[in-house]
Amino acid sequence: PRLVCGGERLGGDHASGFFLPITVLADVSPQSNIARNEVFGPVLVVTPFDSEEEAVALANDTDYGLGAYVHTTNLARAHRVAGQMMAGQVQVNGSGEAMTPCVPFGGMKHSGHGRLGGIEALREFQQVRNVWVNLQD
Repeated sequence: PRLVCGGERLGGDHASGFFLPITVLADVSPQSNIARNEVFGPVLVVTPFDSEEEAVALANDTDYGLGAYVHTTNLARAHRVAGQMMAGQVQVNGSGEAMTPCVPFGGMKHSGHGRLGGIEALREFQQVRNVWVNLQD
């Protein structure tokens, strides 16, 4: 990968932890560790692709699916691609400002355990059981 910006360890109050400034990595191989794992930090990984189909395949080729982002001026493409993303939340032309406590938040695959927020969070604490009673006897 090519480091576009960031990447250095922060000093001052952040010297004793694992803190990074906003970091952009370009030309990242889809098989690299940074492309295949969740990074909980301000890191953007840019992987080149040649078609919409390839972009969706690259985005979904991971064991994780917390969030996905689609950037386009074509609204039909945005909906088409968002519908194919295997992620708990997909944002179109955004970067996190759409999160609100009244909608479910959580990932797919190995990202997270269930949902937070909204009615889906309450369903995480429920066990559904069907009981059939034969009243003929």
